[in-house]
Amino acid sequence: MSRRRAIVGAALVLVLGGGAVAAWQVYERRHPPDVHGSASVEFVPGDVPEPRPRRARLAALTWPTYGFDDRRLRYAPGVRLRPPFRRIWMFRGRVLLEFPPAVADGRPYLPTFDGRFYALDGATGKPIWRHDSGRCAWASPALARGVLYQTFLNRSRNCDARTSSLGGELDAFDAASGRVRWRAPLGPSESSPLVADGLVFVGDWTGAVRAIDARTGGRRWAFRTGGPVKGSLALGGGRVFVGSYDGHVYALDARTGRLAWRASGQARLGGAGSFYSTPAVAYGRVYIGSTDGKVYSFGALSGKLRWSYGTGGYVYSSPAVWRRLVLAGSYDHSFYALDAATGALRWRFQANGPISGSATVLDGIVYFSTLAERTYALDARTGRLLWTFPDGKYSPVVSDGRRLYLVGYTRLYGLEPAR
Repeated sequence: MSRRRAIVGAALVLVLGGGAVAAWQVYERRHPPDVHGSASVEFVPGDVPEPRPRRARLAALTWPTYGFDDRRLRYAPGVRLRPPFRRIWMFRGRVLLEFPPAVADGRPYLPTFDGRFYALDGATGKPIWRHDSGRCAWASPALARGVLYQTFLNRSRNCDARTSSLGGELDAFDAASGRVRWRAPLGPSESSPLVADGLVFVGDWTGAVRAIDARTGGRRWAFRTGGPVKGSLALGGGRVFVGSYDGHVYALDARTGRLAWRASGQARLGGAGSFYSTPAVAYGRVYIGSTDGKVYSFGALSGKLRWSYGTGGYVYSSPAVWRRLVLAGSYDHSFYALDAATGALRWRFQANGPISGSATVLDGIVYFSTLAERTYALDARTGRLLWTFPDGKYSPVVSDGRRLYLVGYTRLYGLEPAR
């Protein structure tokens, strides 16, 4: 009898052990382990030289595009603004303001969720001109040579993908007057335009990536991905980089649209994640977040995976890059600072809600908002909390060097340092 019990017990242990191993294998397939990177493999520290500190000329800084520059680093050098701030005006958008404005000559250029497009006086917040598109606008404008470029979705009341046949647009506006110079047809687009070398680069829900002549609106080239393109493109080393909902990141020759490489996130049970996040290009790497909960680093030349870091939720947030840190939020309510070379965690901050939008770094301070409608300002080196503001939901902050423009849920605020 005792021998039989021993045999049964041993069999039970084997079954339980086998079940544990199988469960662990399933977990590993659903949550593949992080890839740790190296500072000696396809990492170029001098690729992003750190400028010497200087005070920006008052009202002289231009914030021309989503993420500040072509690489989408979300860091504006030279700005010397620190909290606390005081409100000098408030503009009521009446609907969701999902994306931040572009700023030039003291004017914020702001699209609204329902397709109104404003030029505002940066000193007062009052409209200078207004354009009613009759469409929906879920992207920031780009400004180059006195021309504003803005993407629009379809004319659907709900702006959803089921009405994609109605199409979207890329419109070019005279920045001074708001006059429309030209319109180019697209699929519905929430891709913030990228302007470089006489071309405007955008993606759309049909999966297309297009290069459009900045002067005429004529198409130069088009490339088709396997899923909707909802993020924006970044530029570096003569290539444009973009993520797609087909689970891949693409590197395309900026002049011809020819594919240089295609990469994907780590394979897992249930399928790969999608890329809504807009990539940032720095240090010879491409940094991007995924709905599989990870932040990825790919080699800009090779497309090879250089590191991955898993959070506890979706990463819609587009990374900011500052002084060898990659800064991004997650739906797990946490904001992360990761080593740009290795992906190692430098610090983590627990916020009051999911983080969907992207961060901005100004004067060594990183700003981000949560879906619980609060904006945080942290010391970018340490993650120490410096200031909060009771509004904001997505990508909250841009600046012209004199004022901070903070995007709330339905309001835009003009702020100045309180001291």
